[in-house]
Amino acid sequence: MGGVKIKGISYVCDGVPAEAVRRDLRAIRRDLHCTTVMLIASDHAAQVAAAEAALEAGLDVHLRPDLSGRSRAELLARLARTAVAAEELRARHPGRVTLVLGTELSVTTSGMVPGPGVLVRLRVLIRWGHLFRRRITRKLNALLGEALATARRDFHGPITYAAGYWEDVDWSAFDLAGVNLYRMGPDPAAYQARLLGLLRDAGKPVVITEFGCGAHIGADLRGPGSFMIVNWFANPPRVRDGHVRDERTQARYLSELIELYDRHGVHGCFVFTFAMRDFPHRPDPRADLDMAGFGLVKTDPADPGRWTPKAAFHEVARRYTPHATPPDPQ
Repeated sequence: MGGVKIKGISYVCDGVPAEAVRRDLRAIRRDLHCTTVMLIASDHAAQVAAAEAALEAGLDVHLRPDLSGRSRAELLARLARTAVAAEELRARHPGRVTLVLGTELSVTTSGMVPGPGVLVRLRVLIRWGHLFRRRITRKLNALLGEALATARRDFHGPITYAAGYWEDVDWSAFDLAGVNLYRMGPDPAAYQARLLGLLRDAGKPVVITEFGCGAHIGADLRGPGSFMIVNWFANPPRVRDGHVRDERTQARYLSELIELYDRHGVHGCFVFTFAMRDFPHRPDPRADLDMAGFGLVKTDPADPGRWTPKAAFHEVARRYTPHATPPDPQ
């Protein structure tokens, strides 16, 4: 089967100065060899400006508005505004703009899983998710149908959604099936089986909209739970005792999954994520939030605009280099 066509990474635009955004996007294209960037933002203007800069840098764009915590009316209004902007971009750059209708709406919006916020809903989902599966499926697909109709009124390019791995989405009206598919636990074969089932059943080209882990020993087993090594209730937050920074763990995890996607003909994948500026690197292991974060670069707490590539940055660059088949990191 053919290899990955969309070689991507996500990038959060909010709060980043325009010049830093342009610099980062140039690095994503030139140094990481990405073909596409997924731009995530709650700030509409910042997202559109970043999209212009990305297209100018030679990157295709997936626009994913941050819809967390919005009411249904607010969510649809933001999607409508994004669809208008995305269509203007698409008209000037045909074939290079895709719209993403948010992510994991079953927990980032209220009404599907009980709880006052995302973290509480995720805990409810982990413990009692089987009790809410039918309700999630029914309400989520109703919301996505409304969101899709709203977006298609103005945007005439490809549309997808970044589904949580627990969400059962009806992909029939979408152009691409998008799933946040993190590997976790000690059984890589189970992850591969899940991926193959998705490829078999989606009925559309499959894009892995998020995958990644932290930069510490054991992060490859934690996957999306890598951030849980931090005591977030401490002031300031502290990494719990016993956790050891290890950038090669993150690099190996990403390398193995990109190779897996390439081998099985996944249409596209987006590493999560370029930078997590609220997870800065510090020399003190107890204060080194970067080891719990998913960024390919480590940021400076004194100057969040400054960053240094991690081992995972270089490994993703090797995997994304055209016609290259690099060795797995040791």
